[in-house]
Amino acid sequence: MQKRKFTKINNYGFIGNLQTTALVSLQGDIDFMCFPNFDSPTVFANILDQDKGGGFAIEPLIENLEYKQFYVTNTATLITRFSSKDGMGEICDTMVVDEKDHKFKLLRKVTTTYGDISYRVKCNPRFNHAETRHKATQKGNEICFSTGDDNFLCLNSCQDLYISMDDGFSEFSLAERESTYFILTDFHLTQDQQENMPSFGENYLEESNKYWQKWVSKSTYKGRWVETVLRSAITLKLLTSHKEGSLIAAPTFGLPEKIGGERNWDYRYTWIRDAAFAMYAFLKLGFKEEAKSFFKWVEKYCFKDKMDLVYTYDGKTPPDERNLEHFNGYKNSKPVRVGNEAKNQMQLDIYGELIDAVYVYYLHDGPIKKDFWENIKHHIEYVCEHWKDKDRGIWEIRGDKKEFLHSRLTCWVALDRGIKLAEGNNLDFPKERWEKVRKQIKESIYSDFWNEEKEAFIQHKGTDEIDASALLMPILHFIDKHDEKWKKTLKAIERELKYDVLVYRYRAAENDADGLEGEEGTFTMCSFWYIECLALGDRIEEAAENFSRILGYGNSLRLFSEQISKSGEQVGNFPQALTHLALINACLELNKKMDRKNNS
Repeated sequence: MQKRKFTKINNYGFIGNLQTTALVSLQGDIDFMCFPNFDSPTVFANILDQDKGGGFAIEPLIENLEYKQFYVTNTATLITRFSSKDGMGEICDTMVVDEKDHKFKLLRKVTTTYGDISYRVKCNPRFNHAETRHKATQKGNEICFSTGDDNFLCLNSCQDLYISMDDGFSEFSLAERESTYFILTDFHLTQDQQENMPSFGENYLEESNKYWQKWVSKSTYKGRWVETVLRSAITLKLLTSHKEGSLIAAPTFGLPEKIGGERNWDYRYTWIRDAAFAMYAFLKLGFKEEAKSFFKWVEKYCFKDKMDLVYTYDGKTPPDERNLEHFNGYKNSKPVRVGNEAKNQMQLDIYGELIDAVYVYYLHDGPIKKDFWENIKHHIEYVCEHWKDKDRGIWEIRGDKKEFLHSRLTCWVALDRGIKLAEGNNLDFPKERWEKVRKQIKESIYSDFWNEEKEAFIQHKGTDEIDASALLMPILHFIDKHDEKWKKTLKAIERELKYDVLVYRYRAAENDADGLEGEEGTFTMCSFWYIECLALGDRIEEAAENFSRILGYGNSLRLFSEQISKSGEQVGNFPQALTHLALINACLELNKKMDRKNNS
């Protein structure tokens, strides 16, 4: 098959089964998939190396094709449509959510809608990050790709399949209104299923669509931008494990924050911060079961003497960070890292973010059990002892530890929400001690982190740098929206970190705090924080305009990566949970303020 150009991160769709995910390019190629779980090695990784990575391509043999992608409404079923003067067709991709048996079922339905089109299919998995060779065997019209252990994939189709160099191929034609099916599984289909592939494929498609439509129907949100909000909610759900209840930060690794740069991380793990933030969004939209399942996961894995920063989706310690030297990287951006050394960092903010999520859960009628409270109380006591400590901060710096504003802020949140939880549920707690520490932290923030020359709260003690995480000060109800110091801080952020609606988290190229070289893109989550702050400050028209502007930076499917470059290109891991949960929270706050204004 003809080698295709690198696809921009902007031009990918996203499917999954709440156990793993896949990226589908605008040309209908599956260029990234880990198997069998979120944090398993890749079997498809063309996005990281076109020669070695492996992929699953369906190519219509027509010249001058134009492509479009869209989702079936309120589902995770992705349609890739292609057209030219000589013909038109589409590829329908979905994974079936199998909550009972946890089987892997990937469906690819190909349809010619106009003309008579020839197709060429190539399925060339590369197991274990392309570090383990496989053998392809064929029985009937099923190809089994196996590494010789229990790790195998089976490809079935209505069309004839053949093997070449241990890769699977098919060549066929479809007349107008004809469809065919390719099904990739981790089990062998029965003879009846193989003989009735069209009905079997349609059953998979119907099962997948019904699952998502039923899930979306639980949403209580009926406000503005509802399709965008629900697409972000589906994206967050796709990053959630149906077996465990945890939520991973992103489905990918190694996608660069700057093309050619070194900031290429593995985000396929559960950060307490990211998951806790996501629970705010789920709860505000009416998805209470997700929060309930997540807190069960927290109770199962995180309530030890000291909470870890990051876990695998099933509660283990992430693997050591290493480089996949044999991969060239996305657009030759090396290194391609798997594992994450952040597991060894201390970041004090996770306590406040988790306890705030518990508080929001309580406000949405979530019960606080006594045993659960005892563990929360233990973590608040840890904050009382350690809130002055230096740490790595929300941005996981790899330079020296510092006393960060955001860490201090979220330590205050831990005490504040803990006190409110205890008082609201008549729970036992050391009231005098906690109130004293809460007051001390607040006084520290106002005295130690205010820079009179900059007229702003600064990133950490001993600097004059501005940090976008300060935007959380009013969002987390630490500071009043009319406070003069807050107003000045917002102006400083607008002056030093913002262009258009894009916001840098800090000036990485000018600030050596993170211990890394080179620039990065603007941090999209920070843009949504900024919009939420505008809405909170009753700058409603500005917030609405900026919200429309930032949506214009998303791709055609309303998906966002971690960052946006100066050229407007999406960079970093994709799609990013933090971005989509911040989108939801900003939209809900803006919608609420617009309603109040219209009703006043």
